[in-house]
Amino acid sequence: MEEREKDRGIMGPEQGDPGKGREQPASMSTPNSVMAKEEKGMEEREMKKEMELEMELKAEVKVELCPTVPGLQMSFIRGTDLFGYVGIEAVLDQMRRKTIKAGLEFNIMVVGQSGLGKSTLVNTLFKSKVSRKSCTPNYEEKISKTVKLHSVSHVIEEKGVKMKLTVIDTPGFGDQINNDNCWEPIVKHVNEQYEKYLREELHINRKRRIPDSRVHCCIYFLPATGHRLRPIDVEFMKRLGKIVSIVPVIAKADTLTIEERQEFKEQIRQDLAANGIRVYPQKEYDEDPEERILNDRIRESIPFAVVGTDKEHQVNGNKVLGRKTKWGIIEVENVAHCEFANLRDLLIRSHLQDLKDVTHDIHYETYRVRRLNESNMNYSELGLSTWPLENKCESDSHL
Repeated sequence: MEEREKDRGIMGPEQGDPGKGREQPASMSTPNSVMAKEEKGMEEREMKKEMELEMELKAEVKVELCPTVPGLQMSFIRGTDLFGYVGIEAVLDQMRRKTIKAGLEFNIMVVGQSGLGKSTLVNTLFKSKVSRKSCTPNYEEKISKTVKLHSVSHVIEEKGVKMKLTVIDTPGFGDQINNDNCWEPIVKHVNEQYEKYLREELHINRKRRIPDSRVHCCIYFLPATGHRLRPIDVEFMKRLGKIVSIVPVIAKADTLTIEERQEFKEQIRQDLAANGIRVYPQKEYDEDPEERILNDRIRESIPFAVVGTDKEHQVNGNKVLGRKTKWGIIEVENVAHCEFANLRDLLIRSHLQDLKDVTHDIHYETYRVRRLNESNMNYSELGLSTWPLENKCESDSHL
C-alpha cells in the first residue's frame, strides 16, 4: 500500500488520468464553451438592435396636438432623433446671402429743439457725415418759422453689407414762441409714408420689393434741464408714440452731474408712466422671457443720457471719440461717462430688425386696418389717387 502511494506521489498528477487528475487552466476553454459564448453575444447584439429600433419608433411617433389649429396634429422631432444630417440649418446661410445681396433699409427721424446736437449725434451713431447739416454745402443755421421736414439718404457699406440710411430732420420744432400743434407736420409725414406703402401694396401689378420710406424710429431729444418733462414733450410723445417707435434721449448730458442725471432720468420715467406715453421697447411686444430680460434692462436705462461728437482725441495712446474740456476728455463710447454706447447698441446692433418689425407688424398694420375700413375696401380709389409729399427735400450720397 505504501509503495503504491509513493509511486503515485512520484508520478504526480501529470501521469494520472487526463480526465480526472489534470485541471484545465482558466484561460483555456473547450469548443462547446466557445460556441456558447458566441451564441450569447449574438443574442445580446440582437436585443440591443431591437431596443434601438424601438427607441427610434418611439421618437417617430412622438406627436403633439397643435394648439393654434384645432384638429391638426403636428409631430415634433428633435435633432437627436434624426437618422442623419438633413441640412435645415443651412437656410440661415441662404437668408444671410439674400439679405447681403438685397441690402437693408433703415429710416430714422430726429426731433428736438435747435442746438441740442441732433446732427452731431446722428454722425456719431454711424461714424460718418450723414446728417443734413454735415452733407449740405454752405449750410447756414437758421431758425425756421415753421416746422419743415428734410430727409437725406445715404448708402453705407460695412463688411459687404449695404444699408440705405435715411435721416429725417425736423428743423423749427419747438423753436417758436407759440408751439401749438407743432407736431402736426411730423404726424402728417409719418402717415404719408404709411399711405404711400399701402398704395404700393394694393396695386394689381405691384413691385417685387416695395421701397420702404416708413419711419422706423424717432429719436426725441430732451434738453438737460434737470426738471420734469415740458408740456410740449408730453404732447408730442403722446401723439407720436401711437404711430411710431420713440426713443427719448437726454441731449448734452455732460452738463449734468451723475446725481442730477439719475434724478432727472427717474423723474422722466415717472412722467412717462403718469401720462401713459409709450416708448420703445414696449412690454406688450416682448415675445419670450429672454427678450423680456434684455428689454427690461433697456427700459431701466430710458431715457439715455448721451453725448455726441465727431472729433477724436488721444487717451492713453488710443484714439477715442470725445469732447475735450478744461477738466479732461469726455469719452463718448465709455459707459462710465455717458450712455451713448447703450443707445447705439439698441438702434443698430441688437434691435434694428425689431424696430423694422414693430413698424411693419404693429404701427403700419394699425394704419392699414383703419384706412381700409374708412375707404370700405375701395382698392381702386386707393390705388389711383396720389398725395403730393410736401415739405420734403431729398439728396442721395454713397459712402
